Amino acid sequence: MVFAAVAVLAALAAPHPSVSAEPGSAEPITPEILETVSPGAERAGAITGNPPAAPIYAGGKIVGYAFSTFDVVGSVGYSGKPIDIVAAVDSGSTITGAYLRAHSEPILVIGVADEQLKAYVDAFRSFDLRGRVTEADSSGGRLPDAISGATVSSAVIRDAVLRAGRAVARSRGLLGRAESGARLDRESFETAAWTELVDDGSIVHARISRGAMAGRLGEPVPDRPEDTFIELHAALASPPRIGQNLLGTATFNRLTAGMGVDDQAVVIAANGLYSFKGTAFRRSGIFDRIQIAQGERTIRLTRDGYRNVEVVRVSGAPEFREIGVFVIPGDTGFVPLKPWRLDLLVRRDTAGGGVVNGVFSLDYALPGRYRIATEPDAEETLIAAGPDLWVQIWRECWPAIAAATLMLVVLGALLVLQEPYVRRHHLYRSVRRAYLAITLIWLGWIAGGQLSVVNVLTFGHSLMGDFRWEFFLLDPLIFILWSFVAVTMLFWGRGVFCGWLCPFGALQELSNWIARSLRVPQVALPFAVHERLWPVKYVIFLGLFAVSLHSTNIAITAAEIEPFKTAISLKFIRAWPFVVYAVALLVVGLFVERFFCRYLCPLGAALAIPARLRTFDWLKRRRQCGAECGICAQRCPVQAIHPDGAIAPNECIHCLKCQSIYIDEDICPPLVARRKRRERREALASGKVVSMGGN
Repeated sequence: MVFAAVAVLAALAAPHPSVSAEPGSAEPITPEILETVSPGAERAGAITGNPPAAPIYAGGKIVGYAFSTFDVVGSVGYSGKPIDIVAAVDSGSTITGAYLRAHSEPILVIGVADEQLKAYVDAFRSFDLRGRVTEADSSGGRLPDAISGATVSSAVIRDAVLRAGRAVARSRGLLGRAESGARLDRESFETAAWTELVDDGSIVHARISRGAMAGRLGEPVPDRPEDTFIELHAALASPPRIGQNLLGTATFNRLTAGMGVDDQAVVIAANGLYSFKGTAFRRSGIFDRIQIAQGERTIRLTRDGYRNVEVVRVSGAPEFREIGVFVIPGDTGFVPLKPWRLDLLVRRDTAGGGVVNGVFSLDYALPGRYRIATEPDAEETLIAAGPDLWVQIWRECWPAIAAATLMLVVLGALLVLQEPYVRRHHLYRSVRRAYLAITLIWLGWIAGGQLSVVNVLTFGHSLMGDFRWEFFLLDPLIFILWSFVAVTMLFWGRGVFCGWLCPFGALQELSNWIARSLRVPQVALPFAVHERLWPVKYVIFLGLFAVSLHSTNIAITAAEIEPFKTAISLKFIRAWPFVVYAVALLVVGLFVERFFCRYLCPLGAALAIPARLRTFDWLKRRRQCGAECGICAQRCPVQAIHPDGAIAPNECIHCLKCQSIYIDEDICPPLVARRKRRERREALASGKVVSMGGN
């Protein structure tokens, strides 16, 4: 087994044929990549300009531009690691091809075959960057469907391709010009601290005291008039130097990919007693306390254009009470190069039943550094911003969400009402096998709901980096499963997932049940040996975590010690070393039930560590357990019961077999003795017992 694992890891250590480890800066476009991203092109020129791109030649003329998303927009995955897609756009602003050159996305190793990944990236071909990005486009329309099991990374790739493609097309005049003589610089980026952005006018702010507010509204001077009523900050977030510094690369990419080429974004942040958001927008869809004014035009900010932001990422930024990003559609007539103002509306009810309104304005004029001189050109076509991607995905996946929720509700009921359930032995066995079959077939093979230690490593790295809940919400089934696992660990420990919701664990148990039915001999390791093999999986997990701190790619390679991707996600349709390894584990499991779960599973180890915080002990024991009887220990599928009768909570999979024995009057010795005494008393009472002395 060890040699098989080593063989698999050695095969994995070879470089991926199409994805390098790290992206390079301004790497040349090789002929092989050029043929992929621009079929029929003759050659690619040098990478030049801002943003950097290489002209593509055919017939002696420039027919488009090739670019790297990493070089153009600094694209990163949701784990904060670089991700680089080479793509090309033609003179008609249409993407002619895309090629994933480098990535460090852990999520892409969970159930994603190379063919799936290549097909997803290829599907951006023929997408018109001027077209409308609507909900239909992302759900089987002009944009490719997200890869099942990797919707997070799919969204990252999509955002990078769209934002970088528009940046290159706009800078080369393929999308037209927003205004004669000048356009907004939406390509250039440089790191800037909060104070720099404030000092050069990129961010404007104003403080309004309680006393000033009262004076404006004609109210009496309040107590402590010097206290802050509101301190308001505003900035045009469309230029990367402003928006990318404020929001972080990943959030800014996601925001701009969902915007139209003429849409703009404004960041508003505030501290103080007064909320600029209010609550009315939840009902009406319109923010009634703020508005944008430009010339004679007033633009109301709506819930559809609102993007919630928890924190400002730029260095040196203060902590804000509330933050919001507002997308202003291009068809509102808003011109970012012209001065505008943010109006804060304050409404007060008077004692006489009247209403007093006050308006506080914050003026904004875009600094000259964000203007690029241009020649007049055609007006750009507008693109409407679509809904948040994770909301869209949840709407599309509602049947799977409903089925998974029902499945988890049933499991929760079985765990809470375990005694009446396990008391009916035939019902217990039938329900458990049926549930494991559903876990394997539907949850694992059909829905792709196999959790992995890679999820744990990814979550840990996200906590150490640019953490965003939205990234995890992009995969509804995985998010729901992890949420359920997190809750059940507090009540029952790690065994709920391992014993009921792990498709590979279900495959092992069901195959072992068939083997037992066919009278395949079972091997019971001596408990002393068994107990000393427990730490192996913890060493594997800690080793994976330590390696991931140095190199995510190496950790992903080593994580293939889990056979989940081969056996569940790819249904054994994979290169032979992976299949041999997975099958070998299953074969061993025919003789030693759940062999992989017991000794090798790093995910089980990762779950067992925090599961020690569980607050309840649902599994009942008697004083006779271990001292007078060892039946439960003998029949436990993972040998989680010590010879003294104590249950090892870190090893228990909560299958409830011991509880079925615990209340079985035909198996549990104390209950057998009690039953016999009861039957004797009943027989004596009925006169059916004859004295041994005779007549």
